[in-house]
Amino acid sequence: MTKLENLTPERVFFYFEEITKIPHGSEDTKKIADFCVSFAKEHSLKFYRDSSDNIVIYKPASKGYENSEPIILQGHTDMVCQKTEDSSIDFLNDGLEIFVDGDFIKANKTTLGADNGIAVACIMAILENDSYSHPPIEAVFTTNEEIGMLGATALDASVLNGKRMINIDSEEDDVMTVSCAGGGDFSVSFPAERKTVSGTQVEIVLKGLLGGHSGIEIDKGRINANILAGRVLNHLKCTDFDLLSIDGGNKTNAITNLCKIRISSEDAKAFVNKAKEYLEIIKSEFIIRESSFVYEINILDTSEFNALSKKTRDGIIYALTCMPTGVLDMSAEIDNLVETSLNLGILETTEENVRMHISLRSNKETAMDALEEKLLAFFGILPCTTEISGRYPSWEFNNSSLLQKIYKDAYEKHFNKDLKTEAIHAGLECGVFASKIKDFDCISIGPDMFDVHTTKERLSISSTRELFNLLLKVLEKLQ
Repeated sequence: MTKLENLTPERVFFYFEEITKIPHGSEDTKKIADFCVSFAKEHSLKFYRDSSDNIVIYKPASKGYENSEPIILQGHTDMVCQKTEDSSIDFLNDGLEIFVDGDFIKANKTTLGADNGIAVACIMAILENDSYSHPPIEAVFTTNEEIGMLGATALDASVLNGKRMINIDSEEDDVMTVSCAGGGDFSVSFPAERKTVSGTQVEIVLKGLLGGHSGIEIDKGRINANILAGRVLNHLKCTDFDLLSIDGGNKTNAITNLCKIRISSEDAKAFVNKAKEYLEIIKSEFIIRESSFVYEINILDTSEFNALSKKTRDGIIYALTCMPTGVLDMSAEIDNLVETSLNLGILETTEENVRMHISLRSNKETAMDALEEKLLAFFGILPCTTEISGRYPSWEFNNSSLLQKIYKDAYEKHFNKDLKTEAIHAGLECGVFASKIKDFDCISIGPDMFDVHTTKERLSISSTRELFNLLLKVLEKLQ
């Protein structure tokens, strides 16, 4: 007996459990692609596989739908692999240990991979069943979504005939997502010109900030520790010090919640007193929005140090103090949607340079272009070099979408309640497909899941059941 055998829809949970047995972390998607190919062969379905292990499986229309436009059903095959410190799992070789807890499926001490294994499972359950009514189906399983939507970007869209797509990568069953942000990375490098100084080393640690996702939480007023470090250093410039290093954050898409600064001062006592005085003011200012904020000031050794030059120090402080940050513009079309933002996610000091890694987002392509130009102009007057990379497209809101109307009507009839329609200030593969397919019409849906990308990840069984049944009703209406 399998762990999910008594759950319904039986075939959805059968395939989900099969997927959890297969290692399929990002950049390790060959085995899950092999599984998809075996599935297509077993059911005599035509398929396409590319060098990135993207899979497209084609199913002909059911009777009466032969003249209907194709529908693309899409999800990604890779998962985020996280585990607790005491977990012995080897993500490259071991399957997950899943179990049922009330209405939830969970994994023992690891992520569950419901993001986005449940999409693949739902689509397979549709593909294998010849009793469902539907137009021609093009099932698209992309790879490496979690590390930059690399599979969707690499996919040759000419293998698709459909212009309508249902993406099953959302996490709330009462929400239909209709737009997402595009984005990219902007990197800045200050050459680490050095000089030898004598003094006492002092470390300032800014920590306890809430942090969060740089798309979803960017409008919550949360303080970025790297930007805060610039504010502190700018205030302390009246106290003579040399900057040794400044480091905060390890992900560009996370609002940094910790930053460490190391300086050298000939009068460490005066510097520390000034720093404490100002940090107490900041702590009082943040008491409501960042109640857990704390700081540490540690006096370390007295010696000679390899400090950054004054020119480099001042350039860094100026950038951190004056660069645009956080929410830059709100949408005029969709209420309460952040349209354009940026986040300084990583600040790191090496022997060669001090680097800033900035995540840019916008739901409009022209606004992304303008933001890149703004940053190029801002940093162009400073002693640094810049690089733009990792650009991915936005999915702009389509106010004439037929697919949105069909899904909304089906949802409200099925559940007898209103459907929430939302745009998100984060990336979805829908944006990549929208950039490749002319006259594209798309929605993103999904069952309730919680704490994705963490070891507390869980998938609602009842929500999955209802979403799958609704999906079947929507397919029936696509004639």
